Amino acid sequence: MFKLRRFMIGYRKQLFLGPLFKLIEAIFELAVPLVVASMIDKGVKTGDTGYIWRMGGLLLVLGIVGLCSTLVCQYYASAASQGVGTVLRRELFAHIQTFSHVEFDRFGAHSLVTRVTSDVNQLQLAVAMLIRLCVRVPFLAVGAVIMAFTVDVRSALIILAATPMIALVLYWIMRKTAPLFGIIQKKLDRISQVIRENTDGVRVIRAFAREEDEVERFGEANEDLAGTVIGAGRISALLNPLTYMIMYTATALLLYLGGRRIAADALTQGQLVALVNYMNQILLALIVAANLVVIFTKASASAVRVNEIFDTVPTVFSPEVSAAADTGDNAVVFDHVSFGYGGDNVIDSFCWQVKRGSTVGIIGGTGSGKSTLASLIMRFYDVTEGAVRVNGADVRDQRLDDLRRTAALVLQKAELFSGTLEENIRFGRSGVTDQDITEALDIAQAKDFAGQKGWDFHIEEGGKNLSGGQRQRLNIARALAGRPDILILDDSASALDTVTDSALRKAIRERLQGMTLIIISQRIAAVREADSILVLDNGAVAGEGTHDELMASCSVYREIAHSQSEGGILS
Repeated sequence: MFKLRRFMIGYRKQLFLGPLFKLIEAIFELAVPLVVASMIDKGVKTGDTGYIWRMGGLLLVLGIVGLCSTLVCQYYASAASQGVGTVLRRELFAHIQTFSHVEFDRFGAHSLVTRVTSDVNQLQLAVAMLIRLCVRVPFLAVGAVIMAFTVDVRSALIILAATPMIALVLYWIMRKTAPLFGIIQKKLDRISQVIRENTDGVRVIRAFAREEDEVERFGEANEDLAGTVIGAGRISALLNPLTYMIMYTATALLLYLGGRRIAADALTQGQLVALVNYMNQILLALIVAANLVVIFTKASASAVRVNEIFDTVPTVFSPEVSAAADTGDNAVVFDHVSFGYGGDNVIDSFCWQVKRGSTVGIIGGTGSGKSTLASLIMRFYDVTEGAVRVNGADVRDQRLDDLRRTAALVLQKAELFSGTLEENIRFGRSGVTDQDITEALDIAQAKDFAGQKGWDFHIEEGGKNLSGGQRQRLNIARALAGRPDILILDDSASALDTVTDSALRKAIRERLQGMTLIIISQRIAAVREADSILVLDNGAVAGEGTHDELMASCSVYREIAHSQSEGGILS
């Protein structure tokens, strides 16, 4: 947690004044037993009603001042904790945005969501408790012991003996529960993962009638979490019984010995009441301390997880200035590129060139490395060997913003965001005109349905109120609206019917002359009219050329073509 202190720098005022007002409240609270003792010994015992009323008024003043101090402290605690939580979430989210696909693959979306929400909430609560109680509790506990010594030294020794015993209990509980709370947060990640997979894949689950199985899977994850929480809860539940047992034993002993001292005129009744009140103050303070132990133990586990995000250095970083591009013939060059997803290489010493302004197709079986090439061009991952060059410059020497304005990628899974249709088309591109949007929608074969629905049509999260084909066409239009130099279509027309797909390809050929187009597909029909077709097989080049050349020379391409011709989907 100490590493996160930088987020509190802007709240020095609250961090100072909040505890200060809580300290004032604690001082007045420590004075209450002495006032009560005086009221009993000098007012009740002598029958002095006026004195009782005066002391009662003093107690009322102490209570009002203490209440006002508490309210001020609560205000500062809320302001600081909410502020720290807001800043922490913002910085955490901003840092996550710098992650490459490598880091997203490492943590997983479910874990990142839990860390930004649940873990930050734990830290936010810890900040509030830090301001409200971390000064008050030790001051009240120590102050009560000191005040007890001012009343009667022999009786105060009983209180002094009970305090370290409770401290040992708190230490033992904290040591046992700290690892468990870290495990709990990880199991919350698992719960988030199951929920996310179910909500994203609800149609598939229902299509295969797997609802009961998914309920069982969630139940197992939930029970696993519950078991760990119960285990930690059982240990934490010992806090109150153990502290109460120690304090009540000390209180009983205090009453017994105090009664004997009263009988011997060594102690007054008011003093005994004051000692018991100080004992109760210590008890209440230590109970709060016990709860603070739980809160800060949870926060400590959450802080480790949050710091893990901040300590993660992205493997892909953007230089401040892009390297100068050239005007050569090649738009994209793969120069002896090797790359793998943490294991064996998907592609090894791969070489390939894409001529500027040409249309090229990439085809191959599942897992052959087609989408990997697109990811490396967009620099979602960095190559392990060799270099990928776009417009003559290594992608590692180009600012990511510049690179991703130069090249646009449309994925098979169409991603839309909640908002209007127009907002989705303008997404991420400044300076997009209405004419750009109209032309992009027309080329993407989305102009008709976009016109029917209107540009202000509200798209729900993920485009759930649109068909799969409509989502894909809007994704293509979004990429086209930015007028990139290089457009990569990664199986992005898979949900389109044959007529629409053919019209889309025709519009791209006729109206995007000069744009470098890379079409990744498993369908021969999508790439057969390309200037050049690259055939991949297990990450290696199986052939390259036009459709007719590959039909004559590449067995892998012929096999794909014949299988699709037999299925009636070649044309």
